[in-house]
Amino acid sequence: MSSSLPPVPGPSRWDNLGQHTQLHTRVFDVLGVRYRHPVRGTERDFIVVQAPDWVNVVALTTDQHLVLVRQFRFGIDAFSLEIPGGVMEAGEDPIAAGLRELREETGFAGGSARMLGTVHPNPAIQSNRCHFVLVESVARSHELEWDADEEIQVETMPVEQVLTLVRNGGITHALALNALLLFNLHRQAAGRA
Repeated sequence: MSSSLPPVPGPSRWDNLGQHTQLHTRVFDVLGVRYRHPVRGTERDFIVVQAPDWVNVVALTTDQHLVLVRQFRFGIDAFSLEIPGGVMEAGEDPIAAGLRELREETGFAGGSARMLGTVHPNPAIQSNRCHFVLVESVARSHELEWDADEEIQVETMPVEQVLTLVRNGGITHALALNALLLFNLHRQAAGRA
């Protein structure tokens, strides 16, 4: 069935006219960015949160357990069950950052490490990326090196138990869910699901 309606054009790329910092914090900057629509000519200020890139780690033990961390999260005023991760240093390689965060937060280190993927956490207002690293054959081998405000309960759980938690809402951190989805797709492609 054909439609007599004209095709809808694709979205336009707005022109960036400049930016200024509205707020500088320890964790991120809030920018005001002025954009102009290339067809309509309208100009508008938008808010962009400029934060460093992050890394999250799916760490798998030799007995097919995943390393998880439970910690208090100020944004939700509650505890959250997640995978290890944190802020990357400027220019830091995602795999190196993932191995560092895993070691510092959990004391675990491992064998082979590889990228599972990269996402934009919220491209509507954030400029940064989150990288997902898979580290296999991990074992507890290092002392913990938490940041001043970190208090972390480290747990390990069988992969299938973690995936059940995902399905039942026991893990709600969106970036942890992204990483676990990519990990599960990786497992399925390798025929291990």
